[in-house]
Amino acid sequence: MKTRIHPTAIVDPKAEIGANVEIGPFCMVKAGVEIKRGARLLSNVVVEGATVIGEDCVIYPFSSIGFPPQDLKYKGEDTRLVIGNGTIVREYVSIHRASVGGEGATIIGDHSFLMAYVHIAHDCVIGSNVIMTNAATLAGHVLVEDFAYIGGLVAVHQFTRIGRYAMVGGFSGIGQDIPPYMIASGARAKLFGPNTIGLQRRGFSEKTINEIKKAYKILFREKRTLKDALKKVQEEFPSSSEIRHLVEFIEKNKRGICR
Repeated sequence: MKTRIHPTAIVDPKAEIGANVEIGPFCMVKAGVEIKRGARLLSNVVVEGATVIGEDCVIYPFSSIGFPPQDLKYKGEDTRLVIGNGTIVREYVSIHRASVGGEGATIIGDHSFLMAYVHIAHDCVIGSNVIMTNAATLAGHVLVEDFAYIGGLVAVHQFTRIGRYAMVGGFSGIGQDIPPYMIASGARAKLFGPNTIGLQRRGFSEKTINEIKKAYKILFREKRTLKDALKKVQEEFPSSSEIRHLVEFIEKNKRGICR
């Protein structure tokens, strides 16, 4: 299939359009944008700034991609947005370029699924295979690791992290880091244990899931200081890469850990 640009679409000559791209009715693609092979903008999509849309992405109507950050410190500096391959962006999603207080780029990994009305603010880094359901909102500088699931109407505070394979229940407020492999929910979110069903669906072995369960009990159920609990977890599971990542994630926290 050749690249197809609808007659009502406006594409700046300085935009870089790859092979087999489809740009539907009433879309606007401004200078500096790069759209890679096989991506599809269905209709009424606006993309601007130094934005890269990966191969085979699909962006649904009325999404706003690559707009300047909602940050009063931003004065038009050169910042970027990069969306990985195969990501699906549903209706009315907004994703902003970075501001000047981070690494200069908002990044979304491969094969993520952003449902309707999702908002991803400046300087966020989203991993691959992340699912964000309707109206989930990330403030600036949020990190979401691979395979995380964020429920509908969730609000995530700036500089907060959500670990890999974690699940956040709908209508939650996230003000502290959610450790990998865990379930969190609530207006002031708290942990409810490991994401057992999610881990099973992703092919984790029974042995690994049991190790994660035991680590959770040591870290969050036993009456230990966090430092002591981390030490015990490392001693009990020295060969587990999942437990190693869990420990490293917790050790790097700056906003505190959801307990």
